Amino acid sequence: MKAKEDNIIAVKSYRFAIRCVKLYKYLCEEKHDFVIGKQLMRSGTSIGANVKEAIRGISKAEFKAKMSISLKEASEAEFWIELLRDTEYITEKEATSLLNDCEELLKLLMSIVKTTGMQNDNNAV
Repeated sequence: MKAKEDNIIAVKSYRFAIRCVKLYKYLCEEKHDFVIGKQLMRSGTSIGANVKEAIRGISKAEFKAKMSISLKEASEAEFWIELLRDTEYITEKEATSLLNDCEELLKLLMSIVKTTGMQNDNNAV
């Protein structure tokens, strides 16, 4: 089992979660938004929580299921960031930075889910 520091998806999802929590605090304090920001915080932190559960999973099926949930949460987080940008709660620059991180997570998670699916299909014989 790789240490957290060696696992790129664990590290990147944790850093993204921190950014989402900080953005939520900013939105509450500066914009008095408690709804959209909370939705982003929930989905953004859920990515890393599910990655952590996947890494500690007891089977390949559990690993794939948790990574698939992380992928769905990353997609939801992307939606909330775009909505915050398009409603001018955050600037284009802030959104672009967050969306770049989110896109990177989406690509990594898609690759993991696809690869895990292929491994399971090959082992099913």
